[in-house]
Amino acid sequence: MCQGAAVERVLVVGCGGAGKTTMARRLAALTDLPLVHLDRVYWRPGWDAMPREEFRATVAEIVAGDRWIIDGNYGGTADLRYPRADTIIFLDLPRRRYLPSVARRTLLDLGRDVQADGCPERIDPVFLRYLWDWPTGGRVRLVGHLRTHGAGAALVRLRSRPEIEGFLAGVAASR
Repeated sequence: MCQGAAVERVLVVGCGGAGKTTMARRLAALTDLPLVHLDRVYWRPGWDAMPREEFRATVAEIVAGDRWIIDGNYGGTADLRYPRADTIIFLDLPRRRYLPSVARRTLLDLGRDVQADGCPERIDPVFLRYLWDWPTGGRVRLVGHLRTHGAGAALVRLRSRPEIEGFLAGVAASR
């Protein structure tokens, strides 16, 4: 991933539908790093969110480990995760790429527990609005977190599916 540097703590961030979970799974398979999906940590059955302080404490325990890949944004824990990461992979895809992915995932998985146990996939207008507003909302906040908390990490910014595939092919070739 990074020339000559040991990669032990990796964050995968970006908009919903950008492919964070798939990227994290594939990367974990290539690197043997333990994988944590923040959606599975945060959401309890019935889409019940973990209380903020409990979530922060759980994330603090996770990032205290020496080796991991963490998939998810959750800006309220950026101050815990970004400084511990040695590599941050930012899937920075345009709206025309991530919205169809979310629509496809929602339609294919509707009613199935995909994101977290006991949390069936659903059509959520609040989430759809978040996705639509991502370029001027969530993305701006994420870039701010990168600047504020991620200066010590190598940043890998991938802007297209071919770039993502090329990156993964490079990781596979280096093993």
